[in-house]
Amino acid sequence: MNLRIAKRAAAAVGLSLVLTIAGCGGGGQQAGGNAANSTNSAGNAAGSGGTVNGEHPLRIQTSFYPIYEFTKQVAGDFATVELLVPGGMEPHDWEPSPQDIRKLAESDLLIVNGAGMESWLEQVEASSASGKPEIVEASEGITLMEGGEEEEHGQEEEQADGDEHAAESEADSGEAAHNHDHDHDGLDPHVWLSPALAVQEVRRIEAALAQADPEHAADYKQNADAYADQLEQLNQEFVEGLANAKRKDFITQHAAFGYLAREYGLTQVPIAGLAPDQEPSAEQMTEIVKFAKEHQVKTIFFETLVSSKVAETIAREIGAKTAVLNPIEGLTAEDETAGEDYLSLMRQNLDALKAALNE
Repeated sequence: MNLRIAKRAAAAVGLSLVLTIAGCGGGGQQAGGNAANSTNSAGNAAGSGGTVNGEHPLRIQTSFYPIYEFTKQVAGDFATVELLVPGGMEPHDWEPSPQDIRKLAESDLLIVNGAGMESWLEQVEASSASGKPEIVEASEGITLMEGGEEEEHGQEEEQADGDEHAAESEADSGEAAHNHDHDHDGLDPHVWLSPALAVQEVRRIEAALAQADPEHAADYKQNADAYADQLEQLNQEFVEGLANAKRKDFITQHAAFGYLAREYGLTQVPIAGLAPDQEPSAEQMTEIVKFAKEHQVKTIFFETLVSSKVAETIAREIGAKTAVLNPIEGLTAEDETAGEDYLSLMRQNLDALKAALNE
């Protein structure tokens, strides 16, 4: 049994009881959090009008970093926004603790990415005794890709080049490599890595906050408008930066960049599937090495928060270098110290792609 699935099965046994107790004890004091679960502290005078006894009336929990960042940008000073998955932790592996469950039961909203990213969500939904928090999926309304869809696109291009047999062989091996993680129900949840789709998530969050706190609906819209403008500018930078790239395919550690690739006319060739800890077989490694040599790939991308061992092995085999392509699933301690955020990390991704695709 997959280690992550086994952990979830064990956690589910106690989760219902913890949620029931938390729901009945809603008047208790909130358990203290660590620095990674810090609230939105950027303040100005306008925010003071939305507080009760010095506290924001709307309390929001968010699942992992990009959802936290998007929500914080929309909420501004009119809600308390907290992050569940600590910085530096891979969100695919995270499970809520009893302390997290108590915080959830005391919160108004839980904003998640959805699309199967938060594998623990069904447990929370089924076990909540208090009806709180209301769960908001930021990806709701976005047309999701099937896992592996971007690889199939690349294979279709090879068929168009006339090598039909080789393309069919690669499709077969790709299906084995990406026989997709049950955690995601075969769907790719990584929509936040497309700036254009990030705008849609921000608008979904805006609508949820306005419904929960109509008094500040205009404020949430103003904040969302301002951040959406920044995301649109980021999108335009990607469009212009990648339009004339010499090559269109890139090899990355796991299949997190399908939406980004589709948005900008690229082809993602992932070493592993949707789960970052999925280990490729020897046959799959051979196929990736073969692809890299035939296409003269000079950069193998790895990512933060998980081991880079497989990417480094392939790079050594073909005489390529490695570089970071960040799925932005969480900030590292170094990111936090440097003041990085979603926008700055996405611009680093753009620079990395431009360098690799123009070698």
